[in-house]
Amino acid sequence: MEYDVDVIVIGAGGGGAVAAKELGEKGIRVLVLEAGPWYGNEKWPRPNAEHGGESSSSIEDLNLPLLKENFTDLENDMNDLVSGKFRWGPADRSIGPWTRSVANGGTVWQSAGVGGTTLIYTANCPRAYPVAVNNIWPIPYNELIPYYEKVEEALPVIDSRPTAKENLFYYGAKQANWNELTGKDITRPGYRPQPNAILLRSEEANIPDYDMERDGEYGCTFRGHCINGCHIGPKVQAVAKRSTFASYIPWALYSGNVQVRPNAFVTQILTEPDSENVLRAVGVIYKDTWTGEVFEQRADVVVMAGGSIETPRLWLNSGLPQNAWVGRGLVNHWMDSVTGIFDREVLMEVLGSPDISPFVGQNGAARFDYPGLGVIQTMGFSPGLYSSVFYGMSDKGFAEWNEVSPGELWDMEGAVVGARLKEIMMDYKRTLSLLIFTDDEVNQRNGVSLDYKVRDAYGYIPKIVYYPSDKDRIKRDRLATISANILKKAGARTILRSNWPANLYIHIQSTMRMGIVTDTDCEARQVKRLFIADNSVLYNSLGGPNPTLTTQALAVRTSEKIKDKYF
Repeated sequence: MEYDVDVIVIGAGGGGAVAAKELGEKGIRVLVLEAGPWYGNEKWPRPNAEHGGESSSSIEDLNLPLLKENFTDLENDMNDLVSGKFRWGPADRSIGPWTRSVANGGTVWQSAGVGGTTLIYTANCPRAYPVAVNNIWPIPYNELIPYYEKVEEALPVIDSRPTAKENLFYYGAKQANWNELTGKDITRPGYRPQPNAILLRSEEANIPDYDMERDGEYGCTFRGHCINGCHIGPKVQAVAKRSTFASYIPWALYSGNVQVRPNAFVTQILTEPDSENVLRAVGVIYKDTWTGEVFEQRADVVVMAGGSIETPRLWLNSGLPQNAWVGRGLVNHWMDSVTGIFDREVLMEVLGSPDISPFVGQNGAARFDYPGLGVIQTMGFSPGLYSSVFYGMSDKGFAEWNEVSPGELWDMEGAVVGARLKEIMMDYKRTLSLLIFTDDEVNQRNGVSLDYKVRDAYGYIPKIVYYPSDKDRIKRDRLATISANILKKAGARTILRSNWPANLYIHIQSTMRMGIVTDTDCEARQVKRLFIADNSVLYNSLGGPNPTLTTQALAVRTSEKIKDKYF
């Protein structure tokens, strides 16, 4: 089987879907190969139980009732890392997830499928800090701005509306004498609403062929469940949370030039020398994840967008030229959480409400920026996820066994289990948790290589190593202290610092860095016509902000470069 296409895009996640849409709208024929399933598409009515179709290129194939059947909101059904629909694994749930070798037994939280990890992200879309780009990246910050603006308008990205948990956070930040920030290019510390790609009721949105009277009202209902799979909306392309499966993929299909094949795991980049004996990409080998059938697909350009682990893995398994920075330099926003528990009387005095119900509203809707240190933001989940994420892991062992150092602003530090966990979760509705993203440093010893002792059906598995530096530790500790102070100023009775382990991988970036592995157009220096459009091509950790928007802005820019150079 071979499609008649100009460009192959590997991966339908945060970056690949954007590249496919941009190229398709320029009249370039694109095939997207995605390793995971496609939910909400009539070609795959039972995506986890049977093979279904081969590919889809029509917006008419998208089906909201099917999507609602699949996105059940059940925490374990959706987000179990082994058996959940949003795991890193094949569509067939009778088969285990794809294996990775992770240092110290850590966890990688990613999703396979059309939409990729944007299926589980909280739709937070901040820009990078200018100070983390200027005179550091091989391109200046100003060059990113028009591409940021294009993605922000398309999704669209809107300041999130507050619920009780955000209002409590803003109150604490004000009491701690921090300033409210305005604008999108952040240069000083302060707090502000989260810029989110989540549609609000009655807001204008960029949805082709959409008629409010005919199709019905859309927008977020503040029901929570952002990371369990949002299905709120009258059509797949109008779902409130703008995961790429509900935004860029439908727009790509509207172009009439894009075909998407799920359940297709790419195992090799094909290359040939050109007339000047320079290596160039000419296609890929991929494998059907249901049948194991192997196919060859050729094209004029190949775009790698499988993410910061799979892109270097594919490069290395393909035997592409050696480069000391392929797979190296991984940053991960070494995370942590600080949680405050409040008494009813305090909440009544501050908010006029007896609780803040962390599950209500958008999962992450308020933030605190500190260029040079990183980010603090509110986070609220449904109870099962909440207890496992904020109380279930720590580098410090169990909080019951720890003594807090004199001068610390928290009352407990570590994981909480047993009777103490039950006691704390009884106060769940009066609990505010803050998530920390550290501006961690690029270090060549951290990264992705191949584990030559283990192969799966798609080649040697990736081996992931990450150790934060002493400077990273200082930054994270300062952010934890700021978080605890905000909670204390807001009136928290009890404060817990979790002190998360370093080997929890969520914001994985910078393993195929622009300017080193690629040129400034994001074309591989050693393989012509091979481009990268995922988090791996980012030069550093952006200062701490979520990388999705920057990856998408770069994917728009890269698509322009591909068109200008090769079509």
